[in-house]
Formats: sequence, C-alpha cells, structure tokens
Amino acid sequence: MKTDLGADLGFLKLRNPILTASGTFGYGLEFEPFLDLNELGGFVVKGLYYGPREGNPPPRLVETPMGLINAIGLQGIGAEAFADKVLPRLKTLKTALIVNVCGETEEEYVRVVEYLGRREGISAFELNISCPNVREGGACPAMEPQTTFRLVQAVKKASPIPIITKLSPNVTDIAEIARAAEAAGADALSLINTVLGMAIDIETRRPLIARRTAGLSGPAIKPIAIARVYQVRKAVKLPLI
Repeated sequence: MKTDLGADLGFLKLRNPILTASGTFGYGLEFEPFLDLNELGGFVVKGLYYGPREGNPPPRLVETPMGLINAIGLQGIGAEAFADKVLPRLKTLKTALIVNVCGETEEEYVRVVEYLGRREGISAFELNISCPNVREGGACPAMEPQTTFRLVQAVKKASPIPIITKLSPNVTDIAEIARAAEAAGADALSLINTVLGMAIDIETRRPLIARRTAGLSGPAIKPIAIARVYQVRKAVKLPLI
C-alpha cells in the first residue's frame, strides 16, 4: 500500500510536505540536473521585484560552523523576465509553484502580484515582508503589526491567488505580527526568514560581509524556527509552513 504524504493548506493541496525555501533554490530550473522537481511537494522561487535587481556588493556570503550568513540583497531577474523566460518552463511541472514577492514600496508589491497574477501556473504568492521599505527609511514591514497589516491587506486585495506571508524572527513578539497578517487576510504564514547575524575577520577586525550584518540560515536556526512556529500556532488559526 502506498503511503499518502499529501499536505492540505486548505487553498492548496501538496503531494507531500516538502517545500524548498525561497532564495535557496533559485528559480527551480537550476536543480533539474540533480533531481526530479516533480518529486517535491512544491518549491518557492527566489524573491522577485517588478524589475531586475543587482543585489548587494561582495563579499556577501560567509560560511559558519552551523550555517551560512548571506547578504545577497535579493538579486533577481524581475517579474517581467520571470514571466517571459522562466514561468513557461515551470508551469509544465506537476508540483506546486509559489512565487516569493518583494517590493521597495507597497505599490511595487501590488504591481508584482497584479502582473504575475494574470499568468497561469502559479499556485500562490509568498509575501516577503522582510524587504526594506524605502518610504519607511529602510524599515521592514514585518517589524511592526501596523505596517504588516497595511501591506498584507493591500496585496490581498490585488491578488487573484492565495497569499502566504513570510514572517521574520527578528522581532520582539512574532505572535503579534502573525495576528496582524491574519487580520489583513493572509491565507497562510511561512516561518521563518533568516536570523540577523554577523561575522568578523579576527585579523583585520572588520566585518566579513560588505554590508556588515546579514541573514543566518542553516541548521543553527532550526530550533529558533520551531519555537517561532510554536508561538505563532497559539496565536492564529492559519495554516503554517
């Protein structure tokens, strides 16, 4: 008897609960030589602004004993190039495709979901509210419940497909942020984004990352992620990824 590993998010049924994290899997196509993408429950493509983005200057990657510190800066090809060059190939797959959405302003988030929402093949949007907001002086919407609510509500109104809001662990009360996203209409929550970290060259006494601080990912942050999932589960009724 074949075991059913399906996972039901309510608005989306996955063949299994294995999803790749945004930013770690490129646009998916890069991994075709190494595995059958159809074996995944789904994958989340790296973050997309409306236009192309160069990202941060190097050095922007540092290996640690239990993970990786990165400050890539959300480098990407942009929504238009993704829709024209990548999406036609991805939508032929039998697995769920989730697009991570970024924006320097609320209007850019909305523009991305409106543009890509007209294309076939995308199962959901993952809203990256950890992006810095130009109008808020570089602050991330995920840092405050009010900005989280306003942004999620605006994107939800503009999107023809479900919205998954990705939360940051770098807050005092993640449950408060989760409740704001739920109240604004998010269909699910994704936990977590990277943890703020830093690495120093002990010889030069200078940061190893050009932008000094960066995001830590990898095995070291799993206990943090589990704790945040526990805190959020007690606060909201939404499906959690």
